[in-house]
Amino acid sequence: MTTQTRKIAVLTGDLVGSTALGPAKVEQAFDALEACADMQADWMDGQSLHFTRHRGDGWQVALAEPKYALRSALCFRAALRALGEEFDTYIGIAEGDVAGEIGPDLNEETTAPFTASGANLEHLKSGEALEDIKLSSTGIRMLYDRTTPQDALAIALDGYASEWTKVQAATIYEILPPDYDLNFSKTAIKIGKSRQTVTKTIRASQYERISLALASMEMWIDTND
Repeated sequence: MTTQTRKIAVLTGDLVGSTALGPAKVEQAFDALEACADMQADWMDGQSLHFTRHRGDGWQVALAEPKYALRSALCFRAALRALGEEFDTYIGIAEGDVAGEIGPDLNEETTAPFTASGANLEHLKSGEALEDIKLSSTGIRMLYDRTTPQDALAIALDGYASEWTKVQAATIYEILPPDYDLNFSKTAIKIGKSRQTVTKTIRASQYERISLALASMEMWIDTND
């Protein structure tokens, strides 16, 4: 009997400047990343992302709903930058088919999307991903499978995420889930800030443009799958 395959997305990350952060802040960062992964299980119909730490300052997750890969990457970055602007992560993203169940330890996974995601991360950090532009000099921290529209959007959205303040990132983290119904008054109550402050923060973070871009991409993926 042939095992049915399904498409997943894999995110492989490395903390930015982990040596400078120091052990205590690195642990704080990983607590935030793991909590973010647990929260995102709701986006995947309750399926775990199997958050796995590896190589000291590295991490990896598997998404049962690959259309949310960019939203997921931004959410992980928001979770970190909400701790302070010195926190961030590189993220390599890849999609691919897998068969059977994914185990709880992603360090043991060697199928195509896992290796491709890791390779994208290494290309991103080394600056070898683009022939004409050295990524290491651009500050770009997210890279999708090359030659895809998702990669173009990842590069564009990276610029927004890299500019988030601590307050903006903390707000984005709360409102980025795909089913979030943005209402400034309700959001203000949820976050514990005034409506005026939340409205100003959301607009300064460019959330409305980010949300529209993500929703448009996710709709395109649904239509073309």
